[in-house]
Amino acid sequence: MTLAAATNENLAMISDVLIKSAMAVYTLAFLAHIAEWTFGSRSKVGRTAAALTSESTAPAVQVKQAGGGTAVLERPKVVTRSAAGSRDVADGPGAHGGTEKGDLYGRIAVSLTVLGFLVAASGVVTRALSVQRAPWGNMYEFSITFSTVAVGVYLGLLAAKKNVRWMGLVLVTTVLLDLGIATTWLYTASDQLVPALDSYWLYIHVSTAIFCGAIFYMGAVGTLLYLFRDSYEAKLARGGEPGSFARSVLSRLPSAATLDKFAYRVNAAVFPLWTFTIIAGAIWAGEAWGRYWNWDPKEVWSFVTWAVYACYLHARATAGWKGRKAAYLGLFAFVTWLWNYYGVNMVLSGLHSYA
Repeated sequence: MTLAAATNENLAMISDVLIKSAMAVYTLAFLAHIAEWTFGSRSKVGRTAAALTSESTAPAVQVKQAGGGTAVLERPKVVTRSAAGSRDVADGPGAHGGTEKGDLYGRIAVSLTVLGFLVAASGVVTRALSVQRAPWGNMYEFSITFSTVAVGVYLGLLAAKKNVRWMGLVLVTTVLLDLGIATTWLYTASDQLVPALDSYWLYIHVSTAIFCGAIFYMGAVGTLLYLFRDSYEAKLARGGEPGSFARSVLSRLPSAATLDKFAYRVNAAVFPLWTFTIIAGAIWAGEAWGRYWNWDPKEVWSFVTWAVYACYLHARATAGWKGRKAAYLGLFAFVTWLWNYYGVNMVLSGLHSYA
């Protein structure tokens, strides 16, 4: 074995250790998020007291009256407005439920998530160094990169002061599942690319596909939680009494209107990039196989995913399809993306089977 080959093998082993270490850190983040939700689950009396304290310590609005006196106006309630005809409901307090201990565990969870992201990113980079190429040549490499990018997008939104910490528990759970599948069933030893993949288009096409998948994932989580929160708000509007789970968990989420708007915005923002991803793939196919479109299962399902997301975006602009109908369509769109990745690669055979 040459020195270069030995070095590459050692780098591959280091990459595997880093990915498994990241899983350990993400597990700690998962437990911290569980603690955040647990300590944030307080009694109704405690929640009311916290709300009264928050309102009493907020700056009052005073106006002068005729005769020199002053009057204190009631502090306006901040609500998130959604589409016409929908409910106007304030966002929940968040996973920490307004408690100091819950918030502390939430901050610990975010810190651990940052650490896990850095370790996983190091694993991805080390994998790339071991093969001296972009680490996206097979499903294992795609999976570890996808989960790292998804966490990076989440942390980027937090850094931008966006209210997305409610997504933390779902995110780290999904990342652990993704990495578990990757290391258990999808693992592939470091190797060079097949000739068809050895192109600069690998950097363009696959990188955008990974980024689009991470954003679509964010939209799917927002859509799924929107459906739960919308049912909770609808029950309250009918005068019903939500169950203990709804009172403890769903009441702390952002309003249905906020979740719906979040999902729509992220899906709409990344849809043009997904269009570019398909076009870039067609150009790459033309260079590699001599045909821009071969009706390969991967190509067909990439187009199906594009079409379903296009229908979702159109539905959101159509009055009769707003709300839950559009949300179901949005979830179905993400399911087609998942099938395009896992199902097509594992079940169907085609020109992309080597991935």
